[in-house]
Amino acid sequence: MARTKSRPRPGNSRRQRRTSAWRWAGFIAAPAILAILVAVSALSERDTTGPDQAAPFELTTSDGQTVSLDEALAGGDALLYFSMGVGCDGCFAQIPEIEDSVAERGLTLLPIMVDPAPQVAAEAARFGIERPILIDPGARISSAYGMVGIYGHGDRPSHSFALVRQSGEIAWVRHYAEMFVPAAELFGELDAAVGT
Repeated sequence: MARTKSRPRPGNSRRQRRTSAWRWAGFIAAPAILAILVAVSALSERDTTGPDQAAPFELTTSDGQTVSLDEALAGGDALLYFSMGVGCDGCFAQIPEIEDSVAERGLTLLPIMVDPAPQVAAEAARFGIERPILIDPGARISSAYGMVGIYGHGDRPSHSFALVRQSGEIAWVRHYAEMFVPAAELFGELDAAVGT
């Protein structure tokens, strides 16, 4: 006995094709959206916006000292490191990661965080950091340098650097989406940009 195939109803066939098309569109759209987001992130990661001249400042450090930009620049150029601070382990790990490379280039490293000094000091101790960290209450200095509001952090810096020449000129600014940057990558970019 020969079997006869049942014919699909015309309405069902169209509906299945539409559903199938939407499924395929969803499969295609998700990777496309992800690729666009990655591309936008990569482009904005290269963001080098900031003021041309350094805003002068005098800040108290995590160990109670006072440091001014003028004093730091008296010894040569300075690398300002603005970071999210407490709650970001990578932000603290960044300091010992780059200290040797900063010294090799004759720069003064000035890490700047917005959290209260006792909290910053406790986290610094946890990471074995002996260098004083400058405290920027209310993110006043971070804002003056254009470091606030990058990568969705509305009230604090994300992970940004500014090279300030002894003359007070800002020679290089770099914002990173990552909360830790290997020294070789950071200084590869810095050296290529300004030839320190």
